[in-house]
Amino acid sequence: MRILLTGVNGQVGWELQRTLAPLGEVIAADRSRLDLADTAGIRRAVDAIAPDLIVNPAAYTAVDKAETEPDLAHAINAAAPGELALAAAARGIPLVHFSTDYVFDGKQSVAYTEADAPNPLGVYGATKLAGERAVARAGAPHLILRASWVYSLRGRNFLLTMQRLLRERETLAVVDDQFGAPTWSRLIAEATALVVARWLERLEPTATSGIYHLSCGGRTSWHGFTAAIRAQLADTDAELARLTAIPTSGYPTPAARPANSQLDCDKLAETFGVRLPDWETALALCLNQDFQQSTQ
Repeated sequence: MRILLTGVNGQVGWELQRTLAPLGEVIAADRSRLDLADTAGIRRAVDAIAPDLIVNPAAYTAVDKAETEPDLAHAINAAAPGELALAAAARGIPLVHFSTDYVFDGKQSVAYTEADAPNPLGVYGATKLAGERAVARAGAPHLILRASWVYSLRGRNFLLTMQRLLRERETLAVVDDQFGAPTWSRLIAEATALVVARWLERLEPTATSGIYHLSCGGRTSWHGFTAAIRAQLADTDAELARLTAIPTSGYPTPAARPANSQLDCDKLAETFGVRLPDWETALALCLNQDFQQSTQ
């Protein structure tokens, strides 16, 4: 099986190159081979690669910058997934697409299920929701996997930023009234490979096409996440910033964030038998991996 993988330099895409390899030949397409901002060229690129499966973790993820670049965000997050899905439908192949908790407004007090109505607060969430709907309309067998609060050991993300700031500053103020489940990109990629393998084993993947939530279990705030990062660093770093909890109003941003990003992942577990661990367990695994790499 030939697997076309987009977004290979992103947090999830980087990990998927390894986890999808046992399923077939992974064609890792960066921007030079498949420019998702060039909507007109997507179908030609897919035809040239001739995949048996498309996996699309690529996205415009600059949440605040999207407020001033809505056209580019729409092209990558909405138009491109739609074109990939149409190309998949034309070839009769399945598509896996990644989305986000930001399709919800966060006003609900309990974890969001796939049946809850989306209501994005900003351009990023709105374009990701439009991408979901474009994928569903195209008619190809598809999985749409919504993840939340993704972090990794490479690139730019909350984990690495907080590690740096905790070492550089004397005090650090972090928002304590937005809640969700931090999720390690490696676990997303490993779970995705397992889900895809089980999905394609079925005689009729279309029967289980749809949206699934894929994030770690548990619940914390950004402040709670930072406190856990700090606790892990305390074993090796003597001087770390003191943490202060602040409300969202104390850290204004161009784009509004959902107050509740917690995703209910029962549907994924019931359909494919896959569930990620609690966020604290995942963070410990991630940072232990970081320690192992640093000592090799």
